[in-house]
Amino acid sequence: MSAGTVKHPAAPLVRVLEPAGIGPAASRLVLDALASRHSPVIGVATGSSPSPLYRALAASGADFGHASWFALDEYVGLPPGHPESYAEVLRREIIEPLGLDPRAVHLPDPHSGDLPAACAAYEERIAAAGGIDLQILGIGRNGHLAFNEPGGALDSRTRVEALSEDTREANRRFFDSLEDVPTHCLTQGLGTILDAGQLLLIAQGEDKAEALRAALKGPVSRDCPASVLQLHGRVTVLADAAAAALL
Repeated sequence: MSAGTVKHPAAPLVRVLEPAGIGPAASRLVLDALASRHSPVIGVATGSSPSPLYRALAASGADFGHASWFALDEYVGLPPGHPESYAEVLRREIIEPLGLDPRAVHLPDPHSGDLPAACAAYEERIAAAGGIDLQILGIGRNGHLAFNEPGGALDSRTRVEALSEDTREANRRFFDSLEDVPTHCLTQGLGTILDAGQLLLIAQGEDKAEALRAALKGPVSRDCPASVLQLHGRVTVLADAAAAALL
């Protein structure tokens, strides 16, 4: 590369699929990543978007015992064992269906008496595992990535984050009332996510269309945290027609 030139990362690869095809397509990408290393590291997301992926992985019959798994985030303020804690969601959707050793699935510790120290320890665990090879992602209606809400630093690391009212309203369906939805979480930062070797974003439904357009076609901005996808260079987006309608 000659002096004065800038190497731009490759644009995200976008595949628009029928809803029934998203899980199998995502599963193939994850299985390829699992086969690429002796001890692969997969970053996992929760929520409705990646659920078809996990069902497809469970149906694949593959052996997942050689991998380590790191969650994107976890609520702060829920008691241990709460059914909507991400520890429990991962147990139901990933650990038990895939036959994983629970010790191979890692989350930031929301019950620590020192949350910033727990966040730093999580970053150290990811680094000790060799870094994340493939990070699975969803996207929030307001463009959040993991629980990185609009306005935050684009190079942030794992930290405590206050959840926006839009995010809490979107997650209200999992709780008895809005008052029961946590106000804070621990989340991997945008800088942490960008460190992963490959990113896989799954987006479904018309309520994600504007956020996906802003993430992939708008400026890289704190107003849309998911716009950092444009900075990575190895991003695959699997979306249904409704989510991709504005691309």
